[in-house]
Amino acid sequence: MYNFPLFSLLPSPRWVRAFVSGQVIANSRSMVLFFQRPYPNYLFPKKDVDMRVLRKSTHTEYLDGRGTTEFWNLETAAATIDNAAFSYPDCGAGDYIGFKWDAIDRWLEEEEEIFVHARNPYHRVDAVPSSREIAVALDGIELAHSCAPVLLFESGLPTRHYLPQADVNMTMLEKTATITQCPYKGIAHTYGVRVNGVFYPDYAWAYAHPIAECAAVKDMICFYDEVVDTCEDGVAQPRPVTHFK
Repeated sequence: MYNFPLFSLLPSPRWVRAFVSGQVIANSRSMVLFFQRPYPNYLFPKKDVDMRVLRKSTHTEYLDGRGTTEFWNLETAAATIDNAAFSYPDCGAGDYIGFKWDAIDRWLEEEEEIFVHARNPYHRVDAVPSSREIAVALDGIELAHSCAPVLLFESGLPTRHYLPQADVNMTMLEKTATITQCPYKGIAHTYGVRVNGVFYPDYAWAYAHPIAECAAVKDMICFYDEVVDTCEDGVAQPRPVTHFK
């Protein structure tokens, strides 16, 4: 994965809008991405921010390599969110405003909604159709067997195997209430797996409406290889260790 300094700035050509309670509070085609580990975020030129909804906060912070952080409270008719916006006057970004991600109801890049955090242009996701033979089992019971998977290669993560529902025993899967979001793939709903009378919640997921770059995985089922037994071309694969499971 691309290793950025603790704080770095990158001009972005993308048109970005931020909405709160249906109101556009920032709208710019002159964006800057700032990289502050672990995820990037957007900075808007102040001229492209509705400063009428921001009130300077008395709170400040200091961090080596970034200097002083100044904060603004976000005040709309619907709510007031303390320290929701920020700027960095000491490192060449004093004319820009950023927002804490959760302070914004909806983010758009062009006409595509973005979730969780701004997308890193150096983070790559490739959804590639394959003819590898993939078998998935749990507690000795086969859950899926396919020779038409889509392999999803994502920077810093294990390869994921997305399988056609026709090749998955869907009678053993039960949709749960859990919803996950990904800036590179979209919104996923999850499934639990019932095997030998035991229910294992959130062991698989699917994207009903993935973003355009990952359209190939639409409605396909992916299991957490961390908790199931996966064979690829007849060879048992080690379970990866991640923060997901």
